[in-house]
Amino acid sequence: MAGKGSLTKLDVGVLSPEQQEKLHQFKVQTRIDNERYLRSHPEVDQLIGDFLRNVLVKRPADIREFAADHFTNPNLHATTCTKMERNRVTE
Repeated sequence: MAGKGSLTKLDVGVLSPEQQEKLHQFKVQTRIDNERYLRSHPEVDQLIGDFLRNVLVKRPADIREFAADHFTNPNLHATTCTKMERNRVTE
């Protein structure tokens, strides 16, 4: 049995060729949809980038607590908007 949090290898050979093609098309469409969403919401990139930058600089012992504090910061929205506005001016 796979351990908690591990990924099990999928056996796509049990799918019919039609099912494999449908799965492939679903994956392609999902990637396209995700890309479209991320391009229309540049704040996601800003939020994730700031978080990762802070993690790498501060190297917190408790990453979950750090993430909770980071994303519940009451100034997060204002900070993100300010950085995005600065990025627009420098582009």
